[in-house]
Formats: sequence, structure tokens, C-alpha cells
Amino acid sequence: MIPGLQHRKIILASQSPRRKQLFDMMNIPVEVRSFQTDETFPSHLKNEQIVLHLALKKALVAVKDLKESELLVTADTIVLYDEKVLNKPAGKEEAIHMLTMLSGKMHEVFTGVCISSTEKKEVFFDRSEVYFREYGLEEILFYIEHYKPFDKAGSYGIQDWFGLTCIEKINGCFYNVMGLPTRKVYQYLNHF
Repeated sequence: MIPGLQHRKIILASQSPRRKQLFDMMNIPVEVRSFQTDETFPSHLKNEQIVLHLALKKALVAVKDLKESELLVTADTIVLYDEKVLNKPAGKEEAIHMLTMLSGKMHEVFTGVCISSTEKKEVFFDRSEVYFREYGLEEILFYIEHYKPFDKAGSYGIQDWFGLTCIEKINGCFYNVMGLPTRKVYQYLNHF
């Protein structure tokens, strides 16, 4: 357990198995609680403003049930290419479209995080640049058929076959692309 957090229970309000896995890897026990939140955002928001807004929006829903001895972590991740937000694909055709667009290009991944107690909230974000090599439709179809990336922003997972075979380089935090900027989360929790 992180020094200073022995008396705090950490609640992860996320349905993402990857975020839970990242807390496990940091040796931080969390209790996962699920909350339904509308993930729409005002159209004037850009880049990090979107993920900060959504992380805070999720916190405002979940914090009502928080006890004094608990810390709440909420997060949201977006993939951004050419000023467009690439959310989770609605189906196979949209996944093909997104992955075709990203071939041979750089895109950005933003994750916003909100850490809340009953007294205060801290909101922060991280940004990573991801560079894909050029790949073809055959590889896209193989990936979609075998990995079904429909629960992932941008239609891919950095930690699975696509990330292993198609990423040329990353500027920034690898784990941010997975859905949680772990170094920043650790530091914020340690000083909360």
C-alpha cells in the first residue's frame, strides 16, 4: 500500500478492466464500483478539456455515496485524430473506418482523472502521442475479428496484438494510452 494511504480505501468508479489491472500492477488495492454516467460533453470543449470535464462529471455522480475514509478515482480517455474525437466504435464498420484513418499517422490520447474525497477534488490529465506504421485492410480485419476492440476508444488496445504489431513509437506515457496515467495517479494519491 502507498505510504500515507493505509487508512484510505480507494474506490475505482470504472468499468474498464484495464484500469483495474493497472491499479493491481501498482500494488494499490481498489474496490470497483459501477455508476452510469452520460458521457456527452459540450461541443466547444477541446482536447484535455473534454477528458477533464468527463472525469469530473463521473466523480459528481459517484461521490454522493463516498464515505470519509474513502478516495474515489474516476477517469476518461479519448483518442484524438485531426481534431476529431474517436470514441468506442459502434460496430465493425466504424472500427474499420477508424483504423483505416489512423494507418501511418500520429494521433493523440488524452486521459483525464479526478480524485475525490468528501472534502476536495483534484482533476488532472495526461497526453500521449501514438505513431502507427502503415497497415492494410487485411490486418485490420484480422484484428477486429480476433480481438473485437469495440470497448476501446479509437478501436484498438495498445496492450494487445494491434499495439504490439502496429505502433512505431509513443511520446508520453504508455499506460495513459491504456486508460490511466499511472505515474501521475500514484503521485496525486500519495499527496492527497
